Amino acid sequence: MTRRTGSTLAGVLLATLIGVFVGVSAVTFRYAEGLSYLSNDPKACVNCHIMRDQFDGWQKSPHHAAATCNDCHVPQDFIGKYYIKAEHGWRHSKGFTLQDFHEPIRITPGSAAVVRDNCLRCHGGLMGDVVAAASHGNEVDCIKCHAGVGHGPRR
Repeated sequence: MTRRTGSTLAGVLLATLIGVFVGVSAVTFRYAEGLSYLSNDPKACVNCHIMRDQFDGWQKSPHHAAATCNDCHVPQDFIGKYYIKAEHGWRHSKGFTLQDFHEPIRITPGSAAVVRDNCLRCHGGLMGDVVAAASHGNEVDCIKCHAGVGHGPRR
């Protein structure tokens, strides 16, 4: 076999592997209704059955009329929003596929920080002393006392 034939064969093999990867990824993305996650529709969060309790709780919560999932759970800047959506999508799809998620679902420390930032973004004007404490390096944990606000009373 000549060097040219070997490199051609390697190129064909590489192109085939890339094609298979892209094809499987596209089918998976479509099956998982991936485009819906790019929207602000809270129903996208219940494409996966594990989020049903959170969605049902949100519908009964004080924030139902004022905030969607994205208002609380993702940063509000364009890049941060879609970066976190991609991270959540990867983690949730991996957990769902491998069935290695915790039930009931738990918020990660990074996601909790995003929620706290969004609490202060919306309610900072009402929370002068709390915001001042946060600006001095003290951690503010709105969720600790107000856990039922976004998803209704804890069960």
